[in-house]
Amino acid sequence: MGKLKALGSRLGGMPAKVKAAPKVAEGFYSSPEWRGLVADIKRERGARCERPGCPTPTHRIIADHIVERKDGGANLDASNVELLCFTHHQQKTAAARAARAQGRTWGGGSKV
Repeated sequence: MGKLKALGSRLGGMPAKVKAAPKVAEGFYSSPEWRGLVADIKRERGARCERPGCPTPTHRIIADHIVERKDGGANLDASNVELLCFTHHQQKTAAARAARAQGRTWGGGSKV
């Protein structure tokens, strides 16, 4: 058994965490069409989170596709876009990824 103990110290430990690759936004989100649509939606609906009862201030509002583009959602359809605070956007995105990993399509705008 002495060899097994010695072997462990030679291997060292695993890093505590592996850093995720930095997120790179698709070019679509920089397009004049998308930016114009988002500006119009914010003007019409108000620049605030559309989740009921969300107390988050309006300083970091993200326009998010209800049915994500990779799940077949319309790119520039205002009815497929909701305004979310950062927290609700993260929750919705995580739920959509989990559904996709299980082979399902996420179409749940306000289910999170």
